[in-house]
Amino acid sequence: MKRIVIFASGSGSNAENLIKFFHNRDNASVIQVLTNNPHAKVLDRAKTLKVSALSFNRTAFTKTDDVLNILKASNPDLIILAGFLWKFPEFILNHFPNKVINVHPALLPKYGGKGMYGMHVHEAVSANKETETGITIHYVNEHYDEGGIIFQAKCEVNINDSVKDIAAKIHELEMKHFPKVVEQLLLK
Repeated sequence: MKRIVIFASGSGSNAENLIKFFHNRDNASVIQVLTNNPHAKVLDRAKTLKVSALSFNRTAFTKTDDVLNILKASNPDLIILAGFLWKFPEFILNHFPNKVINVHPALLPKYGGKGMYGMHVHEAVSANKETETGITIHYVNEHYDEGGIIFQAKCEVNINDSVKDIAAKIHELEMKHFPKVVEQLLLK
């Protein structure tokens, strides 16, 4: 059985989708959710779905081995960043080479980098009058959104699409593709 740990900072819709997708499967399961936000809705979602969930502060994540030790104890086969907003420390990445992935709400390398997350990305796509956008699932390295691309899915952006319309299209792509790509990675 493959073990998945999810990091999230907000509502946790992607985390919930992944937990439900792998629930009652014999090949993998989400064993833990970790968040940097003690008020994140993802904590409630995890509790409802009976998955261990913990919050941590910046010191525990970047200055000590606290989060690293939690991960070592969990022994994950894959660490998934699903709406996690902090840069992942290099010393943790070094302990889990090619085991940390992220979903980004744009077609990287466009609209990646520091500060490019959530609605900021959709606003930039709209402001630049892009005709398409999408999601990128990629490995995490020491730089924002620069790890190797695993998968991309595209959608059209219509001239009349609002930023909320773009966000809804991206959310639909994430819900459809993210769990399947994770499963494929785990079965390699």
